[in-house]
Amino acid sequence: MKRAALLLLLLTASAAHAQMYKWKDDKGVTHFTDTPPPASAKKAEVKSYSGGGTGSVELPSELAEIARARPVVLYTTASCAPCDQARQLLLTRGIPYREKTVASQEDHEALRKAGSNGELPMMLVGRARQVGFEPGTWDSALTDAGYPTVKALPAGYSNPPPSPAAPPRPPSASEAARAKAEAANAAAEAERERRERETPQNAPSNFRF
Repeated sequence: MKRAALLLLLLTASAAHAQMYKWKDDKGVTHFTDTPPPASAKKAEVKSYSGGGTGSVELPSELAEIARARPVVLYTTASCAPCDQARQLLLTRGIPYREKTVASQEDHEALRKAGSNGELPMMLVGRARQVGFEPGTWDSALTDAGYPTVKALPAGYSNPPPSPAAPPRPPSASEAARAKAEAANAAAEAERERRERETPQNAPSNFRF
């Protein structure tokens, strides 16, 4: 029993504290891997990182710095094969990103302001913009921004869930008042129906609860 508890403790400690290797190949491309680099690697460094709190996993510090300086935002829409391909490229390469969905007229306006004429998908890498999916161009844009060419995300990391390109508009004062009145009317109607159901069939006309 004690041996099993010790093994569990060691596994937990290993998951909470991991190492990431940063190195350059003979072409000068920077790589981030969780396995030691080849003997031919240049400027190899060992980076340690810790997992986040319960339910969260932090990015390795090197990757977190890139994501802060040049965040990746993906604009997509439903029933869009190129959008699915773009999303898969980012997932396969291990790129941390935020996804914004385009469905409403407000979303389309937000997409236009972000730099697209309506074509999707669109990817923002910091201030750089890629409209329309082209694997080679997108890969180059990510590499030029400093993102690793191989997946370097720690196990358990997940990107934020997709959100609308345009944040929901808060209701106006008149809309809020109308919604409140409709809710009050619905509650009054429900109370009236309840009273009718509970009133005895042969009750006198002046019967009241």
